[in-house]
Amino acid sequence: MAGTASSTVVAPSLRRLLMQRPSVVMALVVFVAIATACFLLPALGVTSTGGMSVRNRLTGPGSEYLLGADAFGRDVLGRLMVAGQTSLGIGLGVALLSSAAGIVIGLIAGFFRRLDMPLSRLIDALMAFPDILLALSLVAIFGGSMGNVILALSIVYTPRIARIVRASTLVIRELPYVEAARALGTRTPTIMVTHVLRNIVSPILVQATFIFAYSMLAEAGLSFLGVGVDPKIPTWGIMVNEGRQYIDNAFFLILFPGLAIALSVLFLQIVGDGLRDALDPKLAKET
Repeated sequence: MAGTASSTVVAPSLRRLLMQRPSVVMALVVFVAIATACFLLPALGVTSTGGMSVRNRLTGPGSEYLLGADAFGRDVLGRLMVAGQTSLGIGLGVALLSSAAGIVIGLIAGFFRRLDMPLSRLIDALMAFPDILLALSLVAIFGGSMGNVILALSIVYTPRIARIVRASTLVIRELPYVEAARALGTRTPTIMVTHVLRNIVSPILVQATFIFAYSMLAEAGLSFLGVGVDPKIPTWGIMVNEGRQYIDNAFFLILFPGLAIALSVLFLQIVGDGLRDALDPKLAKET
């Protein structure tokens, strides 16, 4: 019953978001368009990284190369789309993995008092380190591969989800309908999933959206520093790193991947802010 009540509040809140926050809807549409272009255009053969061409190296944007050619004569637009697949894939992977781990840790910490203290101290210890410094350390330990970067960033951002889930669980576990479920003999795992998790989907979704944006930015920073994904796999951060030595005579090599990073992160942040406003129960009651 509690889960149904929660779902009935979410739909009107999202409709209110569509009507009152067109900028959020526009940001979502643009971000989806960017993601779709990255995955669809190369698959359809519209863009291609092409082969190397010494004759066309560092060619500026024009009719032959819409966004120019890099130092090896490769089409910047094609590489930008392929690099976007990796950057977006890492962001999505980190958001999903950190959310799953944070939900498990938060529910356990909130429901089992004996485990609350050690898990809370672990969360506080991880959050005491700056994100990029902790990510650098973990990637140095695990090694620089796409899977390891996702794992490292997931460890960095898991505490954000875990703290939200723990705080919500501590409140919900004392509510009457949870006590009634216990009295009826409902198993604790069932209570955790049915009565607790279903009622905290909204804050988890909002935080996961922000983590998506943060992890894309962090991955770009790691790749720019040369400690992220294998340089053979293009990402937007790697493209910026590769183009920095040509900034004087081919600034577009940094401009376009930099814009892709900035716009994607910006639009995700706008969507996250909009979801937070739309799914906030207090704001829903005011309207």
